[in-house]
Amino acid sequence: MQLALKPASPDAANKLLGLEALRFLTAFAILVFHYRHFAFVADKPVGLVPERLPLYDLLHPFHDSGAFGVWIFWCISGFIFFWKYRDAIAERSVGGWKFLVLRFSRLYPLHLVTLLLVALLQPVYFHMRGDFFVYQGNDLPHFLAQLFMASDWGIVHGYSFDGPIWSISVEVLVYFLFFLMLLATRSWLLNVAVIAACLCAVWLNASGQVTNCLAFFYIGGLAAMARRAIASTTFSRAIEGGAWLAVVVLPAAVLGFARDRLGQFDFQLLLTYTPILLFCLTRQIAMPAAVQKAVEAAGNMTYSSYLLHFPIQLLIVLGFAIFGAPIPLYDVTFFAIYLAITLLASYFAYRYFEAPAQNLVRSFFLRPRAAAPQTILGTTK
Repeated sequence: MQLALKPASPDAANKLLGLEALRFLTAFAILVFHYRHFAFVADKPVGLVPERLPLYDLLHPFHDSGAFGVWIFWCISGFIFFWKYRDAIAERSVGGWKFLVLRFSRLYPLHLVTLLLVALLQPVYFHMRGDFFVYQGNDLPHFLAQLFMASDWGIVHGYSFDGPIWSISVEVLVYFLFFLMLLATRSWLLNVAVIAACLCAVWLNASGQVTNCLAFFYIGGLAAMARRAIASTTFSRAIEGGAWLAVVVLPAAVLGFARDRLGQFDFQLLLTYTPILLFCLTRQIAMPAAVQKAVEAAGNMTYSSYLLHFPIQLLIVLGFAIFGAPIPLYDVTFFAIYLAITLLASYFAYRYFEAPAQNLVRSFFLRPRAAAPQTILGTTK
């Protein structure tokens, strides 16, 4: 059985502004969570008092649990990929080469720059401090694995260089599986089967980051299918209302009945809640043009902020080391400066490097080939 989905109309193929806002919020959570890197000596925090971190009362979910943002990112990616590519790949209008170029042009240019930047800076830090900053596996095998975006494929072990790239490395594997599976079928039942298999792996304590990514990616895909499907139903408002009710009630119910056991079921809880939230946030949202532009810009910054924040941290700690000054870890002003520098750098990196590099790669590798000359009776025309 396969859901009958309408092709996306221009109105339906909206800019998913709610999703863009959530992407930015999730990226921001990771920036806040990784702020604790400033307390690291080698690969561990020393003397860190989490309750004293800047704005902890306001931002403690980010300070303590921002790492879960990776799971949410994977779910958002699944939604976007099934929304944009599901029908195109299944109907062969997007082939393997085009899909590869689209992904390569989006991910690789900035990855290469940040990898090389960290590879240059970490030896400087090591010379001054006697160990690397946070991520310790900075040798040739790890560099080669990162160069091919394979740092978390089991070829090498341990975080290295621009460490956060590990989650993108895992997602790249899922991209390949996504493409190959769609060549076989676009049935929603495949998504259910993949998610069920991943949950079985969790239950058997045999899961890893690849199965985690698959689960969130494919359940995000289900949310995209559901969003498209309700456009053709007469009960769309009731479904929307029920989804919004679940978004509000589920967190309250979980906190009320299982507050002390959240750590045991965090995977299952987020796997249930996130796709419902994505479904709700991807409805048509009308907003002033200036606000829409700001939301789109914030969404565009997410990948650059994710890859740039660690090199920026490394530059900051090198600066403090050169001047022999302690890092004011608990100072709100220092915290705000770190966030401001990262977000500004991310904005300019996307506008002046990511987007131009992406367009350049795509125009080069996807430009139409000249038609082969036709030969008629020994002449060429």
